[in-house]
Amino acid sequence: MNESAEMTTSAGALRDKLAVLGNESYTTETCERYAEIIAEIKQLKKARRAVVLAHNYQRPEIFEVADFIGDSLELARNARDVRDADVIVFCGVHFMAETAKVYNPDRKVLLPDLKAGCSLADSVTAEALADRKDELIKIYPDLKVVSYVNCTADVKALSDACCTSANAAKIVERIDSENILFVPDQNLANYVQGQTRKRVISWDGNCYVHHQITPDEVNKVKRAIPGIKVIAHPECRRDVLALADAVLSTSAMLAYAKSSDADKFLVVTECGLSDRLLMEIPDKHFYKACKLCRFMKMITLAGTLDSLRHLRYEIELTEDVRVGAKRALERMLELSV
Repeated sequence: MNESAEMTTSAGALRDKLAVLGNESYTTETCERYAEIIAEIKQLKKARRAVVLAHNYQRPEIFEVADFIGDSLELARNARDVRDADVIVFCGVHFMAETAKVYNPDRKVLLPDLKAGCSLADSVTAEALADRKDELIKIYPDLKVVSYVNCTADVKALSDACCTSANAAKIVERIDSENILFVPDQNLANYVQGQTRKRVISWDGNCYVHHQITPDEVNKVKRAIPGIKVIAHPECRRDVLALADAVLSTSAMLAYAKSSDADKFLVVTECGLSDRLLMEIPDKHFYKACKLCRFMKMITLAGTLDSLRHLRYEIELTEDVRVGAKRALERMLELSV
């Protein structure tokens, strides 16, 4: 088979795979272009000895070049366990790439677009956290800081432990304090408070994607499709979580949908996960009460290719921040076992 035929076949396979999404932007021409880029990325991965890590919220075509796809906890573990690679390309947002650098100080860690930040991470700075911690520790001498991984490395470095949406309640329960300053997600803090008798003091931050989802949107779908299972992310507002059949991290949503006897689900989180669910479980039906994250969607196939070609944009951390963040991340992994 010649190169042209191989490209046509791969483009056709890609088009068929993406057809389940019902997205009219995945035309034959678009899939042919993507297939060419995917082939070049795979070649460059070999030449650069690179691996690609991708978050569940990424564009569906990004999944085709990823060595691993997962939520924040899974990606943290995979970043820690990278072997036989000189380069890590992180298809996610800035704080996630920082976590990969924390565990791989001697490897190049690349983020295809430096503008791929996070509104939640931007809601807390290391300076503000230090000031708040100093205020509270006078009132609660046993105070411990638990930081959601959706924060910068210098905030992690000031924390006693990190957590993800998958293990937040477990970390708070297991850490040796009755008083927890939880940063930066107020909605996740509220959810955790409902799972523990400890005092959880929340930060005034939220993920704009999850916070803008309303009960009206969820109820509209529930009325239209009786019996539909609602699975929601704990970054959502409390009044939205009250309508859910299950409150789960993104990877837990995938496992729940696969194992459930139900065949209709309303997915209440960033829309990228719905795309992954549709592609991986085509015999079930997934409906969206979701929003797009403009930061996650800044990562593109073309940008990933450019990142590998030119080895940009490299993530760098000072050693004291890296070591401090690693300590908090390691504490998370210890407590979540």
